[in-house]
Amino acid sequence: MKIYLIDDDKNILNILKLIIRNQNLGEICGTATCGIDALDDFSQIHPDIIIVDLLMPEIDGIALVKKAKSLLPNTAFIMLSQVNSKDMIAEAYESGVEFYIQKPINSIEVVSVITKVSASLSAQRTLQQVQNIFMLQNTAPTTTSAVQETVEKEYITKLKGILQKLGIAGEKGCKDIITIIEYLLEHDLDLEDTTLNQLCSNFTENPKSMEQRIRRTANLGMINLAHLGLEDYYNDTFTAYAGTLYNFEQIRREMEHIRGKSFKGGNVKIKSFLNSLIIACQEA
Repeated sequence: MKIYLIDDDKNILNILKLIIRNQNLGEICGTATCGIDALDDFSQIHPDIIIVDLLMPEIDGIALVKKAKSLLPNTAFIMLSQVNSKDMIAEAYESGVEFYIQKPINSIEVVSVITKVSASLSAQRTLQQVQNIFMLQNTAPTTTSAVQETVEKEYITKLKGILQKLGIAGEKGCKDIITIIEYLLEHDLDLEDTTLNQLCSNFTENPKSMEQRIRRTANLGMINLAHLGLEDYYNDTFTAYAGTLYNFEQIRREMEHIRGKSFKGGNVKIKSFLNSLIIACQEA
């Protein structure tokens, strides 16, 4: 991934460079201490990810993202700031920002966010390639089996999109979740009639490991949602999935745990989570 950095503090730029290079998160294709200079660069450079400071002279981060979006529609934006205003954070998300990193810089958070954004971009590009193939195939006569395959791909595509929004598309358990849900839908099975371990045994000689990956990934999705809720309670992804894919009380418990106000975080009822995913990916 090509990453472009914008911050009027050169120390921040240097810290980000070190983290990105040391962790092999991508190629730094450019830096700027001024938003105007960055916009000039974008006519020549097309980054995959842009990390931009919120408060800068001449043009602030939100205004820059709005302008850059028209030039770079396929680029992902990550915002940096010390500002805690919920209104400003909400405005940043509305402008097209994917994630928000709080200053002072925390290397673990930077690695986590860039990894998630990179995985999401890769998945989107793969999806686009698949869609292009289908568009080409649609020019040929359509058989019954081809129609069925297209329908199946539609719900799998939607499922992958939901998992991306939860920030778990890059997790190993994500593939396992897709496998289980596809199997249930194709065979018209009810999850209540079996156990997750029994389902996993259809695909691996070590069903316990597969089940553990699924549980860890579902739990990570809950944690990511809780973080989104803390940053912006009205975030679209948070409002859409906090009370549908998960139990909202458990999300609130996880938020309290993140704040340090509770010793124990939330938990996930895995069957309920998978059933809710099935419903969500079948909705029109």
